This record gives sequence, C-alpha cells and structure tokens, in this order.
Amino acid sequence: MTEQASNGAAQDGQNAQFSLQRIYVRDLSFEAPKAPEIFRQDWKPSVQLDLNTKQKPLNGGDFYEVVLTLSVTVKTGEEVAFIAEVQQAGIFLIKGLDADAMGHTLGAFCPSLLFPYAREALDNLVVRGSFPALMLAPVNFDVLYAQELARLQAEGQAPTTVQ
Repeated sequence: MTEQASNGAAQDGQNAQFSLQRIYVRDLSFEAPKAPEIFRQDWKPSVQLDLNTKQKPLNGGDFYEVVLTLSVTVKTGEEVAFIAEVQQAGIFLIKGLDADAMGHTLGAFCPSLLFPYAREALDNLVVRGSFPALMLAPVNFDVLYAQELARLQAEGQAPTTVQ
C-alpha cells in the first residue's frame, strides 16, 4: 500500500520532488524624490510595505518561476523620503504534488525561501541611497496564503492553480 506524504502533497511520496534551481533579482528600483533636502529634516519615518507574489510555469514542464515583489514607500511627515522596489525571483523544479500542495508550495513555501534574499537586496538598495536599513521583520507566508484562500472562498472564487 502506498502511503501519502505527511502533508498530503503527493499521491505517492516517492514521486514528489522539489528543487531550487536559481535565485535572481528580476528588477530593482529606487527613487529619492526630495533628495538632498530630505537629509536635513528630522528623521521620523513611516513605512508602508506592499508585498506581492506571482508564479508561472516555464517551458520545462515541471519548472516554475516565482517572483516576490517588495515595494516600500517611506515618508517623513508628509514628504516621501524614498520609494524602493525589489522583485526577487526563483526557478523551482516541482514534481508529483497534487493541486492543493502545488498551490501552497508556489504561494507560500517558495516566497518564504525568496524573502531573505529580497529583504537583503532591499536593505542594500536603501543604504546605498544614504538612508538607514529597513530590517523588515520576517513574514509568515503560510498565514498570508491561508488568508488569500479564505478571501477567494468568501467571494465565491476558486483559487487559480498553475498547471
């Protein structure tokens, strides 16, 4: 009798496969519209972080690109100090997962692997702009993925799966 993987991921645990192939920066953007005047003001920043993920299958059949986008707008008072965006991407080989496990892997697990790289790239970008590093707190992508599934279910939509 074939046992199912403990997370219900594969029909046959022997067939499930996950491998990170490559991590890369897809896009970087930084703007300090009020420089150099902003450097002479009292530094009382407010930070707005927007986080987004997207994924798509690649030509190789079992290969997927996952892109994690971190967009940050930092203001001091009403003035925009800087706007920074990083698109951190990865190519993953994923085989043998059922639709639910594939959705979770692409929507939560892969972005979790990309986040530390995106955070480092974003901090490096901000520091090069002569601002203090942001040091973003870790993000629980499992919770975000569950919230998105609940939102889609409440709206009567089926989650889109990448095939």
